[in-house]
Amino acid sequence: MPEMPEVQGLVDFLGERAVGHAITRTTVGEIAALKTYDPPNTALHGATITRASRQGKFIVLSCGDDLHLVFHLAKAGWLRWYDLLPTTLIRPGKSPIALRVALDDDSGFDLTEAGTKKSLAVYVVRDPQEVPGIALLGPEPLEPEFTRDTLAGLLAGRRTQIKGLLRDQSVIAGIGNAYSDEILHAAKMSPYATAANLDDGDVDRLFDAMRMILTDAVAAASGKPPADLKDAKRSGFRVHARRGEACPVCGDTIRSVFFADRSLEYCPTCQTGGKTLADRRLSRLLK
Repeated sequence: MPEMPEVQGLVDFLGERAVGHAITRTTVGEIAALKTYDPPNTALHGATITRASRQGKFIVLSCGDDLHLVFHLAKAGWLRWYDLLPTTLIRPGKSPIALRVALDDDSGFDLTEAGTKKSLAVYVVRDPQEVPGIALLGPEPLEPEFTRDTLAGLLAGRRTQIKGLLRDQSVIAGIGNAYSDEILHAAKMSPYATAANLDDGDVDRLFDAMRMILTDAVAAASGKPPADLKDAKRSGFRVHARRGEACPVCGDTIRSVFFADRSLEYCPTCQTGGKTLADRRLSRLLK
């Protein structure tokens, strides 16, 4: 799933390549991906893109102040850019393309989604706050106003596992499964640690790790075209998606816990005192 650093990379790219150009055509390839009908997607035709921005994992292409194309790539979605947009006919339901956007210089992009579970979402709105997922977003972790005390306040009293809290977009915006694994490894913290039980030293390490991991990932994504962002993301991982490999910090074997639709990765030596986490959703440390 694209997370905040990759989404920011896409926003930066679109800011350079799409802003200032008019949308000449939009073609919906997956009708279920389009979540709004007023304004219709055809309202974008002839409108000039004036700004590209990000809110959490949402990308916002603004056409002035009162018309916005908003999309969320979900787990298996991506943006495919073309300097010369293909003219092939899109057959709804017969292609991975959910939306095609053509620009006035013959460039453009497709929003694609792999797999059978379709979660990619597209909105055409007068105000981005009309998008339910945006209205509910928590604070952005790299904003200057997000301090160590901000994080401590978000953790206080929450009887939930820290892994799930970091992924909760209503608590902190932009972090998903991959970067929560990386942050917790850098913080030397179990993914099953209870947020409310973290002491001051834990909060310090978690805040520093969050800043470091996300800042480095945003820097790694900066300036890269969409086609290169996925590889840049994977190459920076220390534990996520590296099950069976050696931890780069201590040399222990990286382990996984599998859930219905995802997994988490961690280092027992660095994060759980050498203990192995049971491989079921509601498990605790094996006795």
